[in-house]
Amino acid sequence: MEASSNQPYYWRPTQNLNLYSGDVSQGSQFSNNSTSSVSFSTNGSPVSVSLQESHPDTDYNSQDVDDLQLRLRELETVMLGTDEDFQDLFDVSSALTAATAWRDDDCRTMKEMIDRGDLKQVLLACAKAIAENESITAEWLISMVRPLVSVSGEPTQRLGAYLMEGLVARLSASGSFIYKSLRCKEPTGPELFSYMHMLYEACPYFKFGYLSANGAIAEAMKNEDRIHIIDFQIAQGGQWATLIQALAALPGPPRLRITGIDDSRNAYARGGGLEVVGQRLTKLAEACKLPFEFQGLPVSGSEIEARHFRIDPGEALAVNCAFVLHHLPDESVDPQNHRDRMLRLIKGLSPKVVTLVEQEANVNTAPFLHRFQEALSYYSAMFESIDVTVPRDHKDRINVEQHCLAGEIVNIIACEGAEREERHELLGKWRSRFAMAGFTPYPLSSYVNATIKTLLDNYCDKYRLEERDGALFLGWMNRDLVSSCAWKCNF
Repeated sequence: MEASSNQPYYWRPTQNLNLYSGDVSQGSQFSNNSTSSVSFSTNGSPVSVSLQESHPDTDYNSQDVDDLQLRLRELETVMLGTDEDFQDLFDVSSALTAATAWRDDDCRTMKEMIDRGDLKQVLLACAKAIAENESITAEWLISMVRPLVSVSGEPTQRLGAYLMEGLVARLSASGSFIYKSLRCKEPTGPELFSYMHMLYEACPYFKFGYLSANGAIAEAMKNEDRIHIIDFQIAQGGQWATLIQALAALPGPPRLRITGIDDSRNAYARGGGLEVVGQRLTKLAEACKLPFEFQGLPVSGSEIEARHFRIDPGEALAVNCAFVLHHLPDESVDPQNHRDRMLRLIKGLSPKVVTLVEQEANVNTAPFLHRFQEALSYYSAMFESIDVTVPRDHKDRINVEQHCLAGEIVNIIACEGAEREERHELLGKWRSRFAMAGFTPYPLSSYVNATIKTLLDNYCDKYRLEERDGALFLGWMNRDLVSSCAWKCNF
């Protein structure tokens, strides 16, 4: 992706996966996982569960394999740079001189790490050197890391390639631009949409978030005849397909109105403005014979105000905040503290329920070294989970990781201030923010938990679902990755 004056270098796809199952004409679906459709009735119980298996496209001929290997070599050159590029960027001779000044025991320890391929520890040593402003030492360590990382290797090697890009971008003060070794051909909108859909199908994290939020809304609205949902980042709008179908299946179905908010950058993958989402949802509602109305608000979260909303008398209001609030700057970035301002704005709308889905990571106000350690832990779990599902030689796996994950990894590591949009917080901090804004927890129905368990039956048994203090946590092995909960106004 080439840098330009009006296009940020990072993409934000993990929060943009509100996709329609089967609404993608390009790309293949991964694994023995499923294209899942889980509908909720408004008494909280599942209406239907449809799980259709999809299998990876791995039946390549020898020419395909040769082409794939050539493509990977070319991409690694683009991502990691050539030796000449590295010489141009850093004064490697000075770095080597600095290395000789290191204490013998430090050099010996580092050599042992490299010899045994302990990539995580070497990366942490690089981050520590940068945190301590030891730039020459960091340059030498990065030169040692380069042979250990690979965009086509083991999960840690692949993640290491993107972490190293973030370190280099930070070291060279280029975090606000695309670092030249990230100069990859920008995918077309349909291609990006396809990669996002592949990630959505490969891992249950996003389905978990959307299904749990839908379940909470269905439970809260079970006796209402006029429902209004405000979705603070509607993206493709696919989250609402199963809820529309579930509401339409009820005797005397309610009238549904959805206000979809999204900023203009997401139009690229969507293939148009919010009218595209409105047309899709309206078409579905008409087919289901559900009274429906859609309003699109193309504004960013930091710009949204109460005057933008139309709240009609007699409507029961639900507010959906799925993978969106962590993009809003808080008091550490902006005196206006848009993060807490948004929660106060939502409270002022008097919703019956507010759903919150967020990545369970602590990278908002953490100092750089801690932030790097947290990113290493979080994305290690995610890359490992992808590796179980997606064949290592799948033709599009590299595009999924590069275009759907690499940008946010680099943003977390390389950027500061307003330029850093990936500012995840742990649920404990979100609880404090919601409580201060005047909300109390809205316990999730046991039917929601059961529905998610049904979904996970079709994935690897290393995924872990836990319910703690009224919230659901989905993780990989011993690492929480996504949390989901609901709130109500404390009048």
